[in-house]
Amino acid sequence: MNKILKAQFFVDDLSDDQKTVITNINDYIKQGLNGNQSSVAIIEGAAGTGKSVVLMELVRQYMTDSRYQTSLVVNHPELYKAYQDLAESIPNMKVKSIRRPTALINYAQKNHKKYDIIFVDEAHLLYSKSEPYAHYRGQNQLTDLMNLAKVVVVVYDFEQVFQSKMYWDKDLLYKTIGSHPHKLFNMNFQYRMVASDEQVAWMDDLSAEKPLKPFPDNSDFEFKMFDTAGELFENIKKRNKEFGMSRVVATSGFPRIDGRHNVEMDTFNLPWDEWDPQRTHWAKREGSITQVGTIYTLQGFDLNYVGMIIGPSFGYDPKTDTMTIIPEKYSHKEIFKKRKDIQFSRDEYKTFIANVLNVLMKRGKYGLYLTAYDDALRQRLLELSETGK
Repeated sequence: MNKILKAQFFVDDLSDDQKTVITNINDYIKQGLNGNQSSVAIIEGAAGTGKSVVLMELVRQYMTDSRYQTSLVVNHPELYKAYQDLAESIPNMKVKSIRRPTALINYAQKNHKKYDIIFVDEAHLLYSKSEPYAHYRGQNQLTDLMNLAKVVVVVYDFEQVFQSKMYWDKDLLYKTIGSHPHKLFNMNFQYRMVASDEQVAWMDDLSAEKPLKPFPDNSDFEFKMFDTAGELFENIKKRNKEFGMSRVVATSGFPRIDGRHNVEMDTFNLPWDEWDPQRTHWAKREGSITQVGTIYTLQGFDLNYVGMIIGPSFGYDPKTDTMTIIPEKYSHKEIFKKRKDIQFSRDEYKTFIANVLNVLMKRGKYGLYLTAYDDALRQRLLELSETGK
């Protein structure tokens, strides 16, 4: 498993903390397999805490054991392809047992199929409402999965919720689980980035519109502010040649210019990432160095260095010395879709947008290169970076 872990998750081995979580979940799974009611194991943690590493070790244990009827589902198309690749490298694992949740639910309901264990990565991407356009006509995908399995193991990060149709919070999760047995396994340790706790907190504070402050210089994590996106891109290309897996990413909000919907800023002009039916996921394609990554291609993936362009939907308020979020300038309208059962406030939409920024900033293991489209915000961040005040 070590080679597989390293190739996909940039880790050499499981940590002691992760091994403890796996042992505890194993105990709970065995208990659930002998129960009379479907039970749910909830793995919760922020970006970079190693949730997927833990899940994949559990997947390896149970999905290669012929005694169990199992499936792994993930609603992220790029991560789905990555897990198919992983399955091919794990002895006795069947690639066809990895599915998108809608496909699994529709197949199992049609064929009256039941499972011992269903594993769900990025469960915060499960539909919590009917989505006929995506061929899902149920009301809640977690409910449907619970009806199909003795044990459902789900990975949740409520700070990675970006769209109304995939809306989750703890209240909705526990309401959905209802009277079913469940147990929370909290992972509050950071493993993706070599950044210090204070540096991670800086990213969280920036996203939360808290007063700006200099980026802490207390680890080997490399942070650089750039006045132009062009210069940022040149440095990311250098890191990509040296270390690989270094990409430019951005948040939504860039205007269409002459019919093009590229990310355009100073000398920088590149297209957004593109969906591609090939099996290699976006971050590992050589050609993606000349595209701009989004949450839809990078959620759940690790990079070595990330070049983050904070888009036009983020501004600056000199009175409070904070970055501000402007939903009206966020051009990806999918997050604003209405739903009958929940009404979202402007602040809740701002949280969706903040979550996108927060997750993208934390993709890089070794460094974050940063710039901003808004002149005032960029200049204030540069000032903090250069003078420390």
